[in-house]
Amino acid sequence: MFSPVFGVFSDMRFMTSLRFIDAVAREKSIRKAAEKLAITSTALNRRILQIEDEIGQPLFERLASGVRLNTAGELFVQHIRTQTAELARVQSQIADLSGIRRGHVRIASGADTMRYFLPETVAHYRGEHPAVTFDLVRQSGDSAEQALRTLEADLALIFEPIKSADFQTMATARQQLYCMMSADHPLAKKPMIRLRDCVGQPAILPRADAGLRQLLNVGLIRRNVELGTVIESNSQEFLQNYLTHEMVISFQIPIAMPSDLITAPTPNSAIVTRPVDLADVPAGILHIGQLKGRVLPVAAAKFLDSVITELGARYGDDIDQ
Repeated sequence: MFSPVFGVFSDMRFMTSLRFIDAVAREKSIRKAAEKLAITSTALNRRILQIEDEIGQPLFERLASGVRLNTAGELFVQHIRTQTAELARVQSQIADLSGIRRGHVRIASGADTMRYFLPETVAHYRGEHPAVTFDLVRQSGDSAEQALRTLEADLALIFEPIKSADFQTMATARQQLYCMMSADHPLAKKPMIRLRDCVGQPAILPRADAGLRQLLNVGLIRRNVELGTVIESNSQEFLQNYLTHEMVISFQIPIAMPSDLITAPTPNSAIVTRPVDLADVPAGILHIGQLKGRVLPVAAAKFLDSVITELGARYGDDIDQ
């Protein structure tokens, strides 16, 4: 049976023990968790055994390769994460009373927004609220949605599609697909690209699980067009940088590119972009959201407002709230 202290978390030292349990669950290894927590494996194992003794049953299955949560452990760890998130929310509200915004914002995001948009938006926010810290993890699709469900992330930015009913969309941004190429590529002379223009052109593309690739595939199937794919990669840096080494084309969405590459490219730019006709490929949707029904800590809620404001400034009528 649960001790009353489990529900109220009145003993801060006991909270530390609970976080140790969470760390072991994440690492799936007492040794690895102990290294991250800067304590000995023996001491960590002793803490776990003490909590298991209070609960009255084990939380982990001991395996040759490490440990794994059993059913009781999964329930207990979810309880820990829920209570920790709630405590963080209250602490954030209390800190706000002093007039100095504090808190910790955890974000799960795909590579699309990690390259340019989030660095700029986080820097602007921290310029106004330097006491707020951030943890950003590159996760897309199902992984980002799972991070919200397990309370490992406060916010998620996901480009196509959303699969979980637990994801509460707070805003969306339509993103038109762009074709990228070197400035001396034959297609660079066109103001807009049709998919039929790309037939016979070597292409380097994101891997099949990327939201951008799935969006492109919709257009290719619709127009019955096949691309001559020569390279696939999950690295956007590689895809963009490779354009200067071979006469190939690639594709990207605006939020994953420097804004001046679209709005004001320099005459001597090595890379150019051209919009893909919406008649061929519909605009994709960037979703900004949180776990449905969760009340966010103040710092995370205010940062969400900043994200939506910045998207509105960049994309105007292409934003829905």
